[in-house]
Amino acid sequence: MKITFLGATKMVTGSNFLVEAAGKKFLVDCGMFQGKAEVEEENYRNFDYNPADIDFMLLTHAHIDHSGRIPKLYKEGFKGPIYAQKATCDLCGIMLPDSGHIQEMEAEWKNKKRLRKGQEVREPLYTVEDAVNCLEIFVSVKYDEIIQVDENIFVRFNDAGHMLGSSIIEVWVKEGTEETKTVFSGDIGNNDIPLLSAPTMIENCDYLVMESTYGSRLHMKNDQKAEMFLDIVSETIDNGGTVVIPSFAVGRTQEILYELDRIKDKRDDEEFRRKYKTLMKVPVYVDSPLAISATEVFRKNTDLFEDEVKEKMEQGDNPLEFPGLKFTQTAEESKALNESKEPSIIISASGMCDVGRIKHHLKHNIWNPKSTILFVGYQAPGTLGYSIVNGAKKVTIFGEEFAVNARIEYIEGYSGHADQEWLMNFIYSFISKPKHIFLVHGEENSEDVLKDKIIEGTRIGVTIPDFGETYELGDEIQMVNKIKLTKIATLKQEVLNRLDKLEDEIADMEIAVKEDVENTELRDEDIFRINEKIKDLEKQILNIIEG
Repeated sequence: MKITFLGATKMVTGSNFLVEAAGKKFLVDCGMFQGKAEVEEENYRNFDYNPADIDFMLLTHAHIDHSGRIPKLYKEGFKGPIYAQKATCDLCGIMLPDSGHIQEMEAEWKNKKRLRKGQEVREPLYTVEDAVNCLEIFVSVKYDEIIQVDENIFVRFNDAGHMLGSSIIEVWVKEGTEETKTVFSGDIGNNDIPLLSAPTMIENCDYLVMESTYGSRLHMKNDQKAEMFLDIVSETIDNGGTVVIPSFAVGRTQEILYELDRIKDKRDDEEFRRKYKTLMKVPVYVDSPLAISATEVFRKNTDLFEDEVKEKMEQGDNPLEFPGLKFTQTAEESKALNESKEPSIIISASGMCDVGRIKHHLKHNIWNPKSTILFVGYQAPGTLGYSIVNGAKKVTIFGEEFAVNARIEYIEGYSGHADQEWLMNFIYSFISKPKHIFLVHGEENSEDVLKDKIIEGTRIGVTIPDFGETYELGDEIQMVNKIKLTKIATLKQEVLNRLDKLEDEIADMEIAVKEDVENTELRDEDIFRINEKIKDLEKQILNIIEG
């Protein structure tokens, strides 16, 4: 049995593992690379295998960094079954077409730039139609059932507690007289995620491929994060500001809505009641069409919720609904949120602030000391969200520079990923410990720290694979092959990449400035401020040209 690691190696995106066993080739996940421009460029590379040769695929969950290249895989020849938990199939039914729409829009935008330069246009990574077509090969499975996918290969999906439908996958492979069991953790859930059950503990395995996103950190406990959330929101609202929450459309949004609903049951002192009343007086906008559809999927899969939630829903108390909750469907409704002077809470995708409606809400609030930008999920290096969380004084949005005057907060306890303590508990829970562990889906520091922790606490061997490395699983782990990649990330190339990004940002700025100038309610001092910033930009461009 061999595993080739083709994504999520020393990074948290692009999950993709090729397994060769019992005469078959199959994949675990086929996710999209996200983050810096050079990382996202990896999505356009040819697969390091022939998609038509892949017999089947196992999908751990619906997040785009695990599922996002499935339509590309399908378009290029893969037609085998994709086994996934039912809720994962439901969520992919809305998330992959949405991703296809984004690919089409980005290709159209970037091709305009290429045409201006006399370059050839580039097709989108895949289209909405490609995404819809690939849904035909999804096979829905239930948790806890052992499924025979081949004469010598059996699998079982277990609840990973990371998001609705997320799975830890056990794989049994018979080769001759030998049977090998490998576990792919997918993303292991934070043990106290609202709504979802705790991750399933696995009894035994020979080899474990495990995520390590928070391998070097501990999360805030649930009661602490609820109190912090309430304090941040009430203080901002008392100050007349807006709370902007960049959140992934699927998972975090629903959990935040649930947390808002159940905060009221936490305490009964006077100051707490005052803060809670403040919270309940303001409108809470979920500004993402995808989040609206995802909320519907959550309502249709309530059997996966933790027992306390199911009991409440049976009593007619839906934790995903409460007074003041409003969904915005259209772009016009989204724009209207930023024209309102009323304090509010806006939950909007994307969670890392790089695409989507969230950029408009940041543009209108990040400069305002009365407002708060509240992060509740992981921020990948190279993203706008990462820059803001890590103390950037100024950021560029739609080509315009903004001072970061808003209050910036990050409540890590809302993460959907297990922290170091629970990753270790997952390993400790094995009755028969793995022979070897492969750490994936984590930045290098997280993986290094977790590796040392595992070896110290369990004496189990640990490997942190590089991209393209193939390991043969046996009594001794051997690397038997490595794909060599040509790296072009020279300083010259970085300059050219920055010029491309700058051109996009200036085009974005043109749209944003025209929107502002055409706004009849814009004050003279706002027009003056915009004009001065454009003059400063002109000077900087002239300095570069003259230099």
